[in-house]
Amino acid sequence: MADDPLSEQFRLFLDILDTGSFSAAGRLHDLTPSTVARRIDALESTLGCQVFSRSTHAIKPTTAGLVFAERARRIVQELQLARAEVTSLQNAPRGRIRIDAPAPFGRRHLAPALAEFLSIYPDVDIQLRLIDSFVDLRGEHLGEVDLVLRIGPLADTRLVATPLAPMVRILCASPEYLARRGAPLDVGELPAHDGLDWDALAPPYAWRFEHHGKVQLLRPRRMRMVANNAEALLSGTLAGLGIAHLPTWLVGDHLLRGDLLPLFCENGLPQPEPSGIYALRLTREADSRSRLLLEFLKNRFGPVPPWDQALLSESGFG
Repeated sequence: MADDPLSEQFRLFLDILDTGSFSAAGRLHDLTPSTVARRIDALESTLGCQVFSRSTHAIKPTTAGLVFAERARRIVQELQLARAEVTSLQNAPRGRIRIDAPAPFGRRHLAPALAEFLSIYPDVDIQLRLIDSFVDLRGEHLGEVDLVLRIGPLADTRLVATPLAPMVRILCASPEYLARRGAPLDVGELPAHDGLDWDALAPPYAWRFEHHGKVQLLRPRRMRMVANNAEALLSGTLAGLGIAHLPTWLVGDHLLRGDLLPLFCENGLPQPEPSGIYALRLTREADSRSRLLLEFLKNRFGPVPPWDQALLSESGFG
């Protein structure tokens, strides 16, 4: 079911608010920046007020825009729920969906989303298996299960991948560590600090930064902890062992509470990595219940994931 013009206009407005850019929002909607600007002009004309303050350097929401955004976001969410309920009544999906997923992401984000999905579709059941290691990087359990969630580059192009959310990685450390060792003023100072990192199978985009005009691998020389589990690295970072380069889906709540402090985020969150969070399957055509779940998760986690939206609303992120 396609979006109606009003819903699409609200989505465009909210994506501009979340990304802080006409260009970035335009890419999400396959629109040019000039077309985005015209549509926002039309929205402001309809509302009779300005929702964005625009300059050559920045786009900021006005007070009226922030008030409007609060209601617009609720309206879009209600429309998504209404569409899902109508689809449920029309198609009445039944049966079990079997899913493998990384344990840290599954506990924090996937399990609550699946619980909401099951409340909408009472005739669907889910078997969720959370994996604590890298045993299924290539989706080798597909056939035993219907979907495998994968975070990072795709290893096998024969699999059908559905993008669910972008992946943003952030440098962070505890307030205690930074008080003891001082905050690095430049990524070039990272080698002089203590750190925490993945053991052996490090993410391919971790510790890579633009420095002196080129992308360089810059990481602490002394790693106080290496582990093959994201939550273990998070525990060590919270304990003040050093600086870590961890995904926002893992550390977002701790950044919001001040348990961890972000580094080099004065201009906003870092750009998403080339790879993201995917659902993999074997067959080109998903069954109806899996197709409904994939659409639900895409709306729940993208295009700007809720954990990144929460950080972008904080003054400490640009």
